[in-house]
Amino acid sequence: MFITLEGIEGSGKSTQLRHLVAMLAARGHDCLVTREPGGTPIGRKIRSILLDPDNTGMAPLTELLLYAADRAQHTRELIFPALAQGRTVISDRFWDATTVYQGYARGLNLDVIRQLHRLVLAECKPDLTLLFDLPVAVGLARALQAIDKGARMDSESRFERERLDFHERVRKGYLTLAGLEPDRFRIIDAAGDETAVRNKMQTIMNSILEKNHTAHHSHQTQENP
Repeated sequence: MFITLEGIEGSGKSTQLRHLVAMLAARGHDCLVTREPGGTPIGRKIRSILLDPDNTGMAPLTELLLYAADRAQHTRELIFPALAQGRTVISDRFWDATTVYQGYARGLNLDVIRQLHRLVLAECKPDLTLLFDLPVAVGLARALQAIDKGARMDSESRFERERLDFHERVRKGYLTLAGLEPDRFRIIDAAGDETAVRNKMQTIMNSILEKNHTAHHSHQTQENP
């Protein structure tokens, strides 16, 4: 099973990822936990370029291609092998982030982004995407506060420093994608505190895991009457 977590800055997805991993591990899932950008040693070097707030002159196309390069390495070094081994892969951001940030927010051609995705990902696609949604002003306030307190690295704050209208386009883009693929996306209201959001996520995951278990059991019964 391949699960991705998405959301605007300050949505709390990285915090909730820890709760998700604990929940799945308790159910016997062998989890590979990763992130984009920076899931591999090469990716971490790319991440340092992408998120450096001093790189204000980076062209949108440069940004797009750097994310694609990170993902090409990430999928081949980590994700594809783990899925082939039957492990559960959980990634903090994946291809939807590129579609939203570089497509909907930066204005790059969505067809070009899709073609790039097909080149990098082949047929690989998340089975489930948890979208942590909340108002932009709330998310940005959380993110900037975390930077001020040292909980997030100022050296990786390039996107947090973007204008408010940029982040509004990001949020709208995510919700558009979720509307296009309702079977893959689950939208979680992330405006509450950590416990409230965790409880919502766990309710969703319990339902999905139970459904998957029932479907698997039914398939086995059909194969072995």
